[in-house]
Amino acid sequence: MRRMLSLGMATLGLVALAATTADAGPTLLFDAKTGQVIESENPFSRWFPASLTKLMTTYVAFRAVDAGEVTLQSPVRVSRNAANEPPSKMGYQPGTILTLDNALKIIMVKSANDVATSIGESLAGSEEAWAARMNAESLRLGMTGSHWVNAHGLHDDNQYTTARDLGILSSALRREYPQYASYFSIEGLANGKQVIPSHNNLLGRFEGADGMKTGYTCPAGYNLVASATRDGRTLMAIVIGATSVKSRNEAAAGLLAKGFSQPTAGGLTLATLKPSGAGIDQATNMRDALCTKAGSTALRKKERELAAQRKKEGKVEPASYLAKREGARDLIPISVGSATGPATPALAALLAQDAVEQAAEAAEEAKKQAAIASGIDPNIPLPTWRPDRLAPQGAEPLDVGDSAVLDSETTAPEPTGQDADTTGPDPDVVTLDQ
Repeated sequence: MRRMLSLGMATLGLVALAATTADAGPTLLFDAKTGQVIESENPFSRWFPASLTKLMTTYVAFRAVDAGEVTLQSPVRVSRNAANEPPSKMGYQPGTILTLDNALKIIMVKSANDVATSIGESLAGSEEAWAARMNAESLRLGMTGSHWVNAHGLHDDNQYTTARDLGILSSALRREYPQYASYFSIEGLANGKQVIPSHNNLLGRFEGADGMKTGYTCPAGYNLVASATRDGRTLMAIVIGATSVKSRNEAAAGLLAKGFSQPTAGGLTLATLKPSGAGIDQATNMRDALCTKAGSTALRKKERELAAQRKKEGKVEPASYLAKREGARDLIPISVGSATGPATPALAALLAQDAVEQAAEAAEEAKKQAAIASGIDPNIPLPTWRPDRLAPQGAEPLDVGDSAVLDSETTAPEPTGQDADTTGPDPDVVTLDQ
């Protein structure tokens, strides 16, 4: 087992660590089995989810498998629309086929937006239809503060959630689909020789860490849903709106360490929490604070001031909750192709269309190769004369369509004598050489 920091050492830094965060966003700590809330801060504040959206996409995909629409070996097709998604992405070419199994592993580890869109389109027929499924499942679960418009989490003002809703979603994933728990604890992927590490730095570095997902955009800040299990007890921590990767990691690990240091007391649960606090109807946008020079400068200044204040008060720098990783990551191989499961009707139609287009392309390529074999390379254009000059005497016009015939019938005779132009082409005439 990898070396981990002791609980006692981690607990010593808890109070000090909390003071290092310049402006903390919503947080939530709860027992995954009972739903009992151990600690929360603004759990109903509206926030942009960033790539935590992919937890919702994964849940809806599991529901489709559960309903018999598809299997984990069903095809996921990368469309041109999906291939054009901004990073993070795998960069697959349009028409690439993955299994749903590999697609889910990729969005959990690489957080690839092109693959997330491909899942939605392949299972529901379009991004819009997939978003409708996400919203329906959200309401069914009781996620009353969430709304979805895409499968990946790239910023949209109309896509938002809350820490409480993310708690409901993450606990539903563990409770309803324990057989798929391994998707959330993958330390890295092996794509041929390429190693794709997980962005969840608690995995392999915090005792008992076994999930789930990270997220980041300028408007959302740094988000993390983290889970850990010790002695049969699973706790889940949600941190959204952190100001750095380090601060979200330490905040989540600190919450988990605190939770494991005390028994879960009776009290409010995720279901019985009542909406309260600021920001319930308006999402916080962190772009100016995180992604502008002025905002970044102000943030770093505040962090330095906090550090100076701790030093003045004789407080030591808080110890990290994360141990140094020992050994290599456990990698799960992924690849394209090998999709043997049934396709949805919408995807089956697209795959049939792809087959027709591929057959046409193959026929055109065969025709091209036959021409090359006969001594004619269709890639080399045939020479022709300039359109602003008269054709050479006795030359046949190039057969390029009806316009060529018309040109040959209206060609004027070569001027002679005083009518001849010895100055060259009219400078006001635009030619193909200019």
